[in-house]
Amino acid sequence: MHNQLDPGHIMQTATGFWASKVLLTAVEFDVFTTLGEGPQTAEELGETLGMSHRGIYDFFDSLVALGFLDREGSGPAGRYRNTPQTDAFLNKSSPSYIGGMVEMMNSRLFGFWNHLGTALRTGEPQSEVKTHGKQIFEELYAHDSRLYEFLSAMTGFQAGNFTVLAEAFDFSRYDVVSDIGGALALLSCIVGGCHPHLRFNSFDLPPVAAHAQEHVDAAGMTDRVTVVSGDFFIDDLPPADVITMGNILHDWNLEKKKALIRKSYEALPAGGAFIAIENLIDDERRENAFGLLMSLNMLIEFGDAFDYTGADFREWCGEAGFRRFEVVPLAGPTSAAVAYK
Repeated sequence: MHNQLDPGHIMQTATGFWASKVLLTAVEFDVFTTLGEGPQTAEELGETLGMSHRGIYDFFDSLVALGFLDREGSGPAGRYRNTPQTDAFLNKSSPSYIGGMVEMMNSRLFGFWNHLGTALRTGEPQSEVKTHGKQIFEELYAHDSRLYEFLSAMTGFQAGNFTVLAEAFDFSRYDVVSDIGGALALLSCIVGGCHPHLRFNSFDLPPVAAHAQEHVDAAGMTDRVTVVSGDFFIDDLPPADVITMGNILHDWNLEKKKALIRKSYEALPAGGAFIAIENLIDDERRENAFGLLMSLNMLIEFGDAFDYTGADFREWCGEAGFRRFEVVPLAGPTSAAVAYK
């Protein structure tokens, strides 16, 4: 019987950090941006990126085997080029670049995840909170350059989800949308581009305002998107027909999740909608591995923060007074959990 069993899945997962680090390091070295200018041999690319000769073939060919680069020819004459996916999403010259999130995973999260065991034993965060006594948001918002890097990472990561939401959710019966934790106002600009009748409030902390306004102006949405500053735990949310939160609720413990849901309910009129865009875990907690891993990431980042299921969302929103619910699949593992007042 044991001769028929295959340990391949175990070993592939156990060594998964090897493949992850190869991709993260390729983004760190700007491999995909460099190859966006045209194919290069291993020697040319290694010299451009300042790499030792020892690793260049193993590194670039690993990227080929993993499906992140294509190669024409073999040996010293072989020329490497981006795949359509890496050229679209990991080339900094592309408008659909999502590498900011990958960069943050490499510079911050990769090391923190080495302490998952400690987090599971203690329930305590293993991020900046452990080393500096400050949460990531406090650290980031104190430094404008780091804040912009973080906002850009979050923005690129969500673009596909916002595009699907604009098509999948019926915005036709609403007039005003308030995006809470709006970062660079990407949701407002994407949804607004698909629905010209809508007006938006992009709400975030004061240090975000100038960055958000710059993106709103560049998108030609100045007359339809208002950048609003405030703290969503202290200030009233801007009243609207639809309240959206993209990857906001999962940052907080249950008490604060429920507080944000109550504030959303209070800011909506009868018939209004509250939309939480998250890597929603399936109710049976068997299928959405990314959502479950993201919840472990919230443990490492914050300790008591966690991701949740559609059933959890329905229960919490029901307690606040919402009466109707649905889940709208978005891109990949992400969904929009919707509650109607």
